[in-house]
Amino acid sequence: MQRDHLAILNAERAARRAAILVTDLDGGAQRVVREAEIAADPLSELLGRHLASGRSGLAEVEGRSVFLTVQAPPVRLVLIGAVHISQALCPMARALDLSIAVIDPRTAFATPERFPGIDLVAEWPDEALGGAVPALDRYCAVAALTHDPKIDDPALIAALRAECFYVGALGSRKTHAGRVARLAQAGLGAAQTGRIAAPIGLNIGAVSPAEIAVSILAQIVAAQRAPRAGAAA
Repeated sequence: MQRDHLAILNAERAARRAAILVTDLDGGAQRVVREAEIAADPLSELLGRHLASGRSGLAEVEGRSVFLTVQAPPVRLVLIGAVHISQALCPMARALDLSIAVIDPRTAFATPERFPGIDLVAEWPDEALGGAVPALDRYCAVAALTHDPKIDDPALIAALRAECFYVGALGSRKTHAGRVARLAQAGLGAAQTGRIAAPIGLNIGAVSPAEIAVSILAQIVAAQRAPRAGAAA
């Protein structure tokens, strides 16, 4: 690998941006395609599929063999609310190697006993997301689970403005309609609030906290594996 290619990959990794190293196995030529450049690349569809899967691998392009080395930031899951659903969701998410943080200013709920080994932030989301936890970005999933607008709304605003790849919120359609109205007053447009998965989770008839957690995690995985708007159509 050439030194300039390595420098680009290191810079993208440090900035939590994806990139793909394309190696022509027949001739040895290499080039780096940043995530923002994928849509305009001649191999956009192929690169987009590999980025969505998160997997490196061989491919055939016009009779030539190429190897695509995918470099994507690790996914972060930020749960707003140290609730029963969060308790069930955390071990499931850990099994998928997701980095997890739970934010809840209610210290009676956000305890190490209820969330062993989890990064707990016992602060209001607007304060926590301002620096106590890593900044939100396109490789973050945020799930608002408290039913309390004072806690959920600031987190949703921050997640939508950061263009997190997944933003979900607990609550009925009626509850969500009121939420959308509040977020509109906060300056968010319909295209932004339309990205919120609400009611949260896939519609599998979930009832218990554990079942709801399964539906949420499945929805997050589906969003993670979908082609990204900044990559390829």
